[in-house]
Amino acid sequence: MFGIDVFDASLLPSLFVALTAGIISFLSPCVLPIVPPYLAFMAGSSMEEIKAGKSKRVIVTALYFVLGLSTVFVLLGFAASAIGRMLLQYQGEMTIIGGVIIMIFGQHFLGIFRIPFLYRAAQMETSARGGSFFGAFVLGLAFAFGWTPCIGPILGTILILVAEEGSIAKGALMMGVYALGLGLPFVLAAVFINRAIGVMDRFKKHLDKIERLSGLLLWTIGLMMISGTFTTLAFWLAEKFPVLGAIG
Repeated sequence: MFGIDVFDASLLPSLFVALTAGIISFLSPCVLPIVPPYLAFMAGSSMEEIKAGKSKRVIVTALYFVLGLSTVFVLLGFAASAIGRMLLQYQGEMTIIGGVIIMIFGQHFLGIFRIPFLYRAAQMETSARGGSFFGAFVLGLAFAFGWTPCIGPILGTILILVAEEGSIAKGALMMGVYALGLGLPFVLAAVFINRAIGVMDRFKKHLDKIERLSGLLLWTIGLMMISGTFTTLAFWLAEKFPVLGAIG
């Protein structure tokens, strides 16, 4: 019973969006360029030492970093779910308003117009020093609280979808999947650091395209919510694959 409440086929579209949003957040212009220096700082090493394979702490500190940001995202999911439950009787209105907000976020990324407050980052100061596991965890907390213009709208979109679900368990699952999409590339970058730096350098040349892709994704999600297509797709999956409702 509890498993079905946590996961069913109708949740698949939202989970797919959450995972994709997490990956796009990692590839965004304000995250991808800082990955190598973040990894070096957390490990308490220089980039030269990491590239030479002399730092053995980089992978473990990356895991603690991801644990820190995941903690914040899941807690935000709890809060958004609680708000969604309180406003459940206005779910229709919430869907339309949420869809409009998401479409506005999408237009921001597409460059149709810019929203000034999205360029303000609320960052949590930390005195934690690099090289410690606790420091990496705190840095993950600080990173998650830093609502940069790249992550803010994408994270906001997922929180709107979480609130619409109105289920605390499903909300935590969705935010966990978002954290996985954002955090797993950090860990993989730490594991395959030399190869990852080359791949990230190539991606940096296409950051403007990634930003526009993010805008198109958000605009499409918002339109699907307003038109009811998102809900229709969820019900179609639940009807087409009923066996998925038993997973959990």
